[in-house]
Amino acid sequence: MSAIQLHPAALTKAGFAPFGDVLEVAGADTRIINEGTTKRFHALATLDVADQNGVPGLSVFRATARPAPIKIAMMERHPIGSQAFFPLSDFPWLVVVCAAAIPSPATLQAFLASGNQGIQYAKNVWHHPLLIVEKEQDFLVADRLGNGDNLEEVWFEEGVYSELIIPSGL
Repeated sequence: MSAIQLHPAALTKAGFAPFGDVLEVAGADTRIINEGTTKRFHALATLDVADQNGVPGLSVFRATARPAPIKIAMMERHPIGSQAFFPLSDFPWLVVVCAAAIPSPATLQAFLASGNQGIQYAKNVWHHPLLIVEKEQDFLVADRLGNGDNLEEVWFEEGVYSELIIPSGL
């Protein structure tokens, strides 16, 4: 079977709005704090993790690159908590999401994020696990900790997948 090619669009707040929030300092509400020595980019997103007594947690994820072309053969979602990713280095990275109730290769959307943009997936948003273009990249991750089943996965049929096309020049 031939793969469906998936070409990422530039990550924008409007384009990503159905899936969650884009975290970036451009256009953010700012406040000067710490005796005037620090600019706070305030409340870029609000974590949604309290269902079933969940609590917010911060972690660092160290991602490694997948072989190109990247085969997208599964999707996951978190039904009782949002999940935010912010890169700790200025490298572009990729985001794959789906608005359909049941993901399939034909229903996926991809975005290219800059190294200065993070995202927060809203609860129940189908997405692919972390995708990077460099050999290795670290992310600060804010998500839900606690009891409850907060991970669902859907795997496509054997041989069925989307092929994520990495833009040239990355």
